[in-house]
Amino acid sequence: MQDDALIPVEAGEAELAPRRGVAHALQAMQAIVMRELLKFSQQTGRLVSALVRPLLWLAVFAAGFRNVFGVAIVEPYDTYIPYDVYIVPGLVGMVLLFNGMQSSLAMVYDREMGLMRLLLTAPLPRAWLLFCKLCATALLSVLQALAFVIVAILIGTDLPLLSLGGLHALLALVCGALMLGALGLLLSVHIKQLENFAGTMNFVIFPMYFMSTALYPLWKLRESGAEWVYQLARFNPFTHVVEWIRFALYGKDPGEAPWIVLGCLVVFFVLACWGYDPQRGFGGLTKRGGGPA
Repeated sequence: MQDDALIPVEAGEAELAPRRGVAHALQAMQAIVMRELLKFSQQTGRLVSALVRPLLWLAVFAAGFRNVFGVAIVEPYDTYIPYDVYIVPGLVGMVLLFNGMQSSLAMVYDREMGLMRLLLTAPLPRAWLLFCKLCATALLSVLQALAFVIVAILIGTDLPLLSLGGLHALLALVCGALMLGALGLLLSVHIKQLENFAGTMNFVIFPMYFMSTALYPLWKLRESGAEWVYQLARFNPFTHVVEWIRFALYGKDPGEAPWIVLGCLVVFFVLACWGYDPQRGFGGLTKRGGGPA
């Protein structure tokens, strides 16, 4: 009789186990995201520096070229536009790019301090823990990008946000932030020391930004005879982040840009998860001999 009485209890426990697992996973995500938000709230200079860089480009660089570099009537625009309107999506992408790369620096720092080893040994799938870190990075990127957009509007930049295109642009922002955050996660696997970070970033941030459509349209590159720059910009994932945001703002079809961004997101994240494999030393978290560092 005792065995029969235990059967419903054991069956109930088996049914509750998946729910508890999901609750545990969501609790871990909340803890990781809140930790990043709390850390960010204590670094006021980080938000200021994230806004100063693109605002200087918008207020100084764009103002100087406002009447020199006209943008013709090409998709997604229905009329001629001033240069400052053209580069805003690129500057939003700049915010996402720099924060994604800064997250790579934070990962390298956490690895050197031992925090990454502690996180990745938690009783949850490694991919989920890295996804939680990625979500925290993307959330910070989107918040900083939205802050920049608000300031850009306040200084007189004309942006069509109060429309369905605004919601599509927000989706593009989130997906672009996730993709660039995944790239930062992947780079953190290969950056072994903080001292190597600056050099590595110079070979990632600046080429990705300048060899894209952030500052000039692709047809301008081809028209000027810079064919090799044009080809590099075409295959640059950052180009497709910027173009997705640009076309979404005006409610136009972004073409293949969303699929390229989402594809790169999956590839970068899978490679990052492989790099943070416990059997390989958490991406350099253990000594060569395989024992704990």
